[in-house]
Amino acid sequence: MKYNVAVIKGDGIGPDIVDQALLVLDKVGEKFNHTFNYTEVLAGGAALDAVGVPLPDETVKICKESDAVFLGAVGGPKWDVLPGNIRPEKALLGLRSALGLFANIRPAIMYKELADACPLKPEILGEDGLDLVVIRELTGGIYFGERGVKTTEYGESAYDTMIYSEVEVKRIAKVAFEIARKRNKKVTSVDKANILDSSRLWRSVVEEMAKDYPDVALNHLYVDNCAMQLVVKPKQFDVILTGNMFGDILSDEASMITGSIGMLPSASLGSSKLGMYEPIHGSAPDIAGQDKANPIATVISAAMMLRYSFDLEKEALAIEKAVEKVLAAGYRTGDIYSNGKKLVGTKEMGQLISDAL
Repeated sequence: MKYNVAVIKGDGIGPDIVDQALLVLDKVGEKFNHTFNYTEVLAGGAALDAVGVPLPDETVKICKESDAVFLGAVGGPKWDVLPGNIRPEKALLGLRSALGLFANIRPAIMYKELADACPLKPEILGEDGLDLVVIRELTGGIYFGERGVKTTEYGESAYDTMIYSEVEVKRIAKVAFEIARKRNKKVTSVDKANILDSSRLWRSVVEEMAKDYPDVALNHLYVDNCAMQLVVKPKQFDVILTGNMFGDILSDEASMITGSIGMLPSASLGSSKLGMYEPIHGSAPDIAGQDKANPIATVISAAMMLRYSFDLEKEALAIEKAVEKVLAAGYRTGDIYSNGKKLVGTKEMGQLISDAL
């Protein structure tokens, strides 16, 4: 089979980690008789430097024509002085909107081999580690609501509006319940319904949707309590369903519980098979090009691409097992390194995973 992938290496460590993921994908193609055709396009700071905009029309066109989009990272201090409407991060929002990617799936799995990298006490996690997933609504909420700056008697004031429609909540809730059915059949919906009208609508719609899934248990938590529970009793969670901003924050918190933000992949999906796949960490420009970045989250994002966009479950599992094998052998990048392990760089880690396939 042949698959066309739009590749956005992006900024900072983006090229470093994407190169290793493509190495692994090529090995999958060789092993399972698939061909992955890559078309590299610009977005983020790299696009700003080259053509003056964070998301060129040509990039959107090629992404729409591809079977999947594979992304490294965008942004960095170099572009922080720019106005909000042309910051590198606008490329992400633009791609999600243009491709109709409303559901962000962020697994948070703590490999047993990385128990020593977890900041929580062993008795909190137990012997089974951690395996949860955050389902984040991606194209609504405060990141896409009306915003602006105005002059008042107190000086300049800025506002951002959190708005959700019934349709937006229904479709993301459906994703969460469907995924929960394939896991441990439990959904925790996270909101701020004691304060926000948008959260009260969110909660009522989710409760109505739950009636279609009587086999899935539903409970609710306020976002502040959920943040606390993630570090006090994380094993209570299976599927966390939440809005755009809350999901952005909670998934980063969940990532650090697993040992490193460099370990967490993500998939952004819509109503079709076309999805965008990326690690959840940032561009880390301070270590870019130094062979220090952890490529594992990007490699596992490639596995998610095989699973969700190409329906290649066997191939996805092969990548995930290869990662486990390399970790079990004691190899670590700097962010997950501990005494007695084998410290390796970005390229060696990518090669090790490829060889393990």
